[in-house]
Amino acid sequence: MAHDHTQDHRPPTDLGPAFRWAVGLNTGYVIVEGAAGWITGSLALLADAEHNLTDVDGLLIAWGAAVLAKRAVTARHTWGLGRATILAALFNAIAILVGVGAVTWEAVQRLSDPVAVPGLTVMLVALVGIGVNTGSALLFMSSRKGDLNAKGAFLHMAADAAVSGAVVLAAVGIMVTGWDWLDPAVAIAVSLLIAVTAAGLFREALHMSLDGVPFEIDRAAIADWLERQDGVQGLHDLHIWPLSTMRTALAVHLVWQGADPDAFIDRVTDALAEAHGIANVTLQLERRPCDRAA
Repeated sequence: MAHDHTQDHRPPTDLGPAFRWAVGLNTGYVIVEGAAGWITGSLALLADAEHNLTDVDGLLIAWGAAVLAKRAVTARHTWGLGRATILAALFNAIAILVGVGAVTWEAVQRLSDPVAVPGLTVMLVALVGIGVNTGSALLFMSSRKGDLNAKGAFLHMAADAAVSGAVVLAAVGIMVTGWDWLDPAVAIAVSLLIAVTAAGLFREALHMSLDGVPFEIDRAAIADWLERQDGVQGLHDLHIWPLSTMRTALAVHLVWQGADPDAFIDRVTDALAEAHGIANVTLQLERRPCDRAA
């Protein structure tokens, strides 16, 4: 006896407004920063403007994935297109790591041959960057814990805000001491911190893209809980996998002896949704044990 329950007790998060504001703010900042770099001849500002342009691309990709995740299922995509949010998070993690690598490489080169930078101009533009990137990160703060795609966007923006803050400190230091090497030194330090965070995002997104059990779910604990339910004498073929960054599915065969299978299934699926956020549940009830292992 097989039964599938699909229910979601959490309303889907509408990230459209957040992405719209983030893309608009960052696009405007890229234009301002690029123009300032062109007028002053500051390669640092031009390079950062190019980096922020990749951020806009990343936000657009994450936004597109969030839109795809809301599309209805089709005969060709029976689970819908929610997995696009996982791929977007993976792409964002890779983009962050590539950007960190490029900045670190350039900073190492400049340590041996520091380039004079207009400290005041860099500081003022970076201050604007702090405001833009911090504001953009805050747009995704409330959604980042339950949505890896939103987490990727949040980390991207938060990392850029940190970079802008470090640039301000470096600019102040350069104006006070005249030490041009502060600019690449701070860039390297910040890049290492960003790399650690991005590596965690990459690991989680890659794990989910390979149908791994979401990190926040304890498979052993769920198996133990299922085996303790009334009438359950054993289980096997327990599978838990992500459908998107916000939806998780579970399928399991239960050896069960009871009188009311519908009531049992309703109770178990409701509990899995409420306690673990697993809203897509398929239970296969069997009357006799199977030779397969759990």
